[in-house]
Amino acid sequence: MKTFIDLFAGLGGFRIALEKKELECVFSSEWDKYAQQTYALNFGELPHGDITKVTNEQIPVHDCLCAGFPCQAFSISGKQGGFNDTRGTLFFEIARIVKSKKPKVLFLENVKNLEKHDSGKTLITIKNVINDLGYSCYSKVLNSSYFGIPQHRERLYMVCIRNDISIKQFEFPNPTYEDVNLKDIIENDLEIEDYAINRLDIAIKGNPIIENNLFKTKILKPIRIGTINKGGQGERIYSEEGHAITLSAYGGGVASKTGAYLIDNRIRKLSERECLRAQGFPETYEFPENMPKNQIYKMCGNSVSIPVIERIFNQICLCIS
Repeated sequence: MKTFIDLFAGLGGFRIALEKKELECVFSSEWDKYAQQTYALNFGELPHGDITKVTNEQIPVHDCLCAGFPCQAFSISGKQGGFNDTRGTLFFEIARIVKSKKPKVLFLENVKNLEKHDSGKTLITIKNVINDLGYSCYSKVLNSSYFGIPQHRERLYMVCIRNDISIKQFEFPNPTYEDVNLKDIIENDLEIEDYAINRLDIAIKGNPIIENNLFKTKILKPIRIGTINKGGQGERIYSEEGHAITLSAYGGGVASKTGAYLIDNRIRKLSERECLRAQGFPETYEFPENMPKNQIYKMCGNSVSIPVIERIFNQICLCIS
């Protein structure tokens, strides 16, 4: 494979992973203006906007279609099946492009809950459409924590290979279980006060997981050690000895989007750079000057985990080589 397109591109995590394999990105699309600006700064091109307004003729022929697509409810999912069941959803735009361009591979990412949405009917509808378009579809939920970055992030990955391509059996990568924790991505010389949470209703307590870890091995999951207020969403405190919770584009609470952590004896949120590291982005990745912090956190929460994308794509290359 030589070329790919980057749909619902966000920060460009798919692009970073595939360009490492020397593939060329021939088209990108992202509707969010903040993500567009960030993408342009890092890749030197402004993505096309709303994909629903992009015609098939504007999209070049390509070998691999990449998309971390949004998943809205399918109003009639599972009732009729087929291509028409996806109209009115953004997955329809993927199907439209695939029908026109027939790439060799579709590489898709979505939230874990897509597996169970509408009692599984939504995923069945998606797979039926992909099958009808002439592709074999493989899917699996993988956790970023087991692929070298300290963030608990379970996502559904789908690899769809065109049926006329001679392939070996596709298999998703095995976890690498690399020995990493939150301490490994902490930003040195950070201006703590910009991220500190100073409250009177903070409660910290010990955690048996840490206390019984006699061999000081790194624990590949978040370790909760306290609460803020009543301990609701965005009000839970975790140890730097474990992993970050799932970065989120939305959510409330004093520690919304990143979670709260006890780091160097202070309770704080993660910094923007730490969020990038928790998704596997290179140190050279930048945000535009004066980008609103809430938008940065939103984009990081919407992004893909680059090391997981890399591992899966390596398996794709082995499968169709």
